[in-house]
Amino acid sequence: MSDHAITYVGMDVHKKSIAIALLPGTGGPPVEWQEPNELRAVQRLARRLKREAGEAVTCCYEAGPTGYALLRQLTALGVRCQVIAPSLIPMKPGTRIKTDKRDARKLAELLRAGMLTEVHPPSESDEALRDLCRCRDDVRDDLLRARHRMSKFLLRRHCVFSGTKHHWGTRHMKWLSELRFDDGASQATFDSYLLALQQNEERLERMDVRLAEFGAQEPYREPVAWLRCFRGIDTVTAVSIVAELHDFRRFRSARSLMAYLGLVPSEHSSGESERRGSITKSGNRHVRRLLVEAAWSQPPPTGHQPALAAKTREPTRSRPGHRRSSASTSLAALRADERARQTESEDGRRHGTRAGRIPVGHVAPCQHRRDLERTIKLEVADEGRHDLEDARLPYATRRHPLPDSRS
Repeated sequence: MSDHAITYVGMDVHKKSIAIALLPGTGGPPVEWQEPNELRAVQRLARRLKREAGEAVTCCYEAGPTGYALLRQLTALGVRCQVIAPSLIPMKPGTRIKTDKRDARKLAELLRAGMLTEVHPPSESDEALRDLCRCRDDVRDDLLRARHRMSKFLLRRHCVFSGTKHHWGTRHMKWLSELRFDDGASQATFDSYLLALQQNEERLERMDVRLAEFGAQEPYREPVAWLRCFRGIDTVTAVSIVAELHDFRRFRSARSLMAYLGLVPSEHSSGESERRGSITKSGNRHVRRLLVEAAWSQPPPTGHQPALAAKTREPTRSRPGHRRSSASTSLAALRADERARQTESEDGRRHGTRAGRIPVGHVAPCQHRRDLERTIKLEVADEGRHDLEDARLPYATRRHPLPDSRS
């Protein structure tokens, strides 16, 4: 069936009304009308669309506070419907008039032109679990606000807890429960803040228990178990990621997933100038926050060698047309670092310092370093066979990675 025979319908959905614009597949002016946002009216709308367009009809409306109820109703009635991402709808800068009819007509025209991006609709169970995860985030925010109110109230009364370094633990909560004020107004305010604090902590604990129960059930048990293998991700974070993303297989690659979460760098390039900025922060902000907080749990690098790191970043000299392998680069960097340390030792003896003393943060030569050098020499001997294949691999998966400065 050709595209011109398909009838496209744009809908501007509100709480009580639906503005509809129909573009006939046979041509002609658009047909516009309005229906109440009720189940009977939706059933009447589906019958009219089938009567005027047959089976070749496609509807769309913007994602918003009305959710996916209209999508599920039309799908159950046999009408194809799409939910569109509002932030990706093309806009005309010069447009200064906005009405429901204009919005519905614009959606229908852009849908016919193929310029709209469809939102992946979740199932009812996935949407229910996602609402539970976001409810848990709301409780966490309420607990943070309650703690801020309590701490600022006590600071104004010059009540400072010095029992432990960290607050809101067992000792701190015991100290709060034993705290008393002389005037009745201050005591009533303190009791109200303390009650809100205790209630939010109990709510958060109950939410964690419920999320753990749902995470142990099908179909979430297997993906949650996979995600828990990563450092910084436990049950609550894993369940929240699965509930927000629904299915990882709908992303073609990791790059598309990062773009969906807004974790790719922004860019404003024109002509010969290239300008890249911070991450775009577009897309699902809940999963982006979870992944960023999970990355905080990574241990900081230890035993860093500035001289070796600087040598590995410098370009190596080689004959034209020859690509130096990572193993050769690593061996050259090790030798350059040895020469640098020998030079520093000679300078120290020349200036009267004790020979053999190693500055803070520098790694002394040891058996491990000599073993690493012998291993790299063996890799250099075998690098010719893997040279072409290694060039096609990304840096993180190459056979000859640079030696880790934390070794």
